[in-house]
Amino acid sequence: MAHIALFHSVLGLRQVELLAAERLRRAGHEVVTPDLFDRRTAATVDKGFQLIERMSWKTVIDRARQALTGMPDRTVLIGVSMGAGVVADLWPERPDTAGVLLLHATATLPASARPGLRMQMHAAEPDDFAPPEQVAALRRAAAAAAAAAAKRIQREIFRYPGAGHFYTDLELPDHDPAAAELTWHRVLDFLR
Repeated sequence: MAHIALFHSVLGLRQVELLAAERLRRAGHEVVTPDLFDRRTAATVDKGFQLIERMSWKTVIDRARQALTGMPDRTVLIGVSMGAGVVADLWPERPDTAGVLLLHATATLPASARPGLRMQMHAAEPDDFAPPEQVAALRRAAAAAAAAAAKRIQREIFRYPGAGHFYTDLELPDHDPAAAELTWHRVLDFLR
């Protein structure tokens, strides 16, 4: 069983994250889904960024940090789209995290990433939130960190050609059932 913190997208805490958390709970994991926007949601990515501007990124991160209070150091951090940015900001503060899952976006590997860390990224291809140069930088950083520590950072990067950015979300036009199922199959394998 893993302890998991699942951080929502720029659209706010919605059914897609709640269903994902339920799927993970059915697999035997303990999951929290912090509401970083205080019950507000957005219909579009642009409106979601406007919400962040009104409340500030610092507020979003402070809420995420607060949600992790009392959770084990070895909590798995999962970020959905904007949530990957939340994970990127919290990751350096949690060097003992058991694993990192980035869905629909990439993040920068912190210098403090420990040897043996397990990390997975899932994103559409192409995807503006996971551009090739950022994915390549993530691969290089993981390889360099592993070489420096003489231990492997276990990373897997999965791309889903032709899928839309929010391909795991049943409620959005980007939904791709085959890519979504494959993603969740891989996520569950990762957590085992």
